[in-house]
Amino acid sequence: MKTSVLALGLVAAAALTSQAHADKLDDVIGSGTLRCAVVLDFPPMGSRDENNNPIGFDVDYCNDLAKALGVTAEIVETPFPERIPALMSGRVDVGVASTSDTLERAKTVGMTIPYFAFEMAVTANEKSGVKSFEDMKGKVVGATAGTFEAIALEKQVKEWGAGEFRPYQTQADVFLALSQGQIDATVSTSTVAQANVKGGKFAGISVVGKAPFDTDYVALFTNREEYGFINFLNLFINQQVRTGRYAELYEKWVGGELPDLTAKGVYR
Repeated sequence: MKTSVLALGLVAAAALTSQAHADKLDDVIGSGTLRCAVVLDFPPMGSRDENNNPIGFDVDYCNDLAKALGVTAEIVETPFPERIPALMSGRVDVGVASTSDTLERAKTVGMTIPYFAFEMAVTANEKSGVKSFEDMKGKVVGATAGTFEAIALEKQVKEWGAGEFRPYQTQADVFLALSQGQIDATVSTSTVAQANVKGGKFAGISVVGKAPFDTDYVALFTNREEYGFINFLNLFINQQVRTGRYAELYEKWVGGELPDLTAKGVYR
C-alpha cells in the first residue's frame, strides 16, 4: 500500500511539473513577442533600408510567422556565426536566418523542413582572371564563416591543394575584400551574388558562373527539445507554400524561377 501511495504521489508530482513548464510555443504566445534571429547583411534575404529598418525575405517571413502565432515580431540582427549561439543563450526564440539544414547543426538545434533553397554562384574581381569555378584553383578565395558555401569552398581548396581560403565575419566583409582585391573570388548564393553586383556598392566585381555545390536547403531552427514548436513551424512552412505566400515573397524579393523545396525521393 505504501508503495502504491508513493507511486501515485510521484505520478502526480510529475504531472504538476509538466503542467508548470509550458513549452516554447506556449511561452511565445504568452509573451506576445516572437524574437527572430535574422541576418541583415544578406540581401535580399535580410538587410536595412535607407531608414535603417530591417527588410527582406527573412524579415517578412518572421513577420508572417508572428502573425500566425498572434504575436508581435522582434527582429534580432544576428551575424552568420552567431545564429545558433543566439538561440542557445536565450536571446532569440527561432532562427529565420537562411540556415543550412546540416546534420551537424541538428546535433545542437531542432531544424524544420526547408523554407527556402539556394543555388551557388561564383563572383570574381574583374582583374583576377577568374572566369569560372575551375579558375578559382590556386587563387585566394573567401566566404562568410560558418555558411554552407564557406564549408564547401574551404574543403574544395584543400582538395585542390593550391590557393588559400579566407573566412570572413559577414557577407559585406567578403564583398568588400573582393572589391578591394584582397581575395580573387568568392562563392555565395546566386541571390546574394546578383544583389551585391547590381547594388553598385562594390566596384569591379561580376558574377562569372555557377559553383558545382549541392542545392543549399535552409531551415528555420529552434531548441531541439521543443517538439510542439517545431511541429508548428513545419506546418507554417507548409501553409506558406500552399497559400501561395512563399511564391509571393520570392517574387517580391528575388524574382525568377521559384526554387523547389522538395527533395526528390525523400519528401514532398
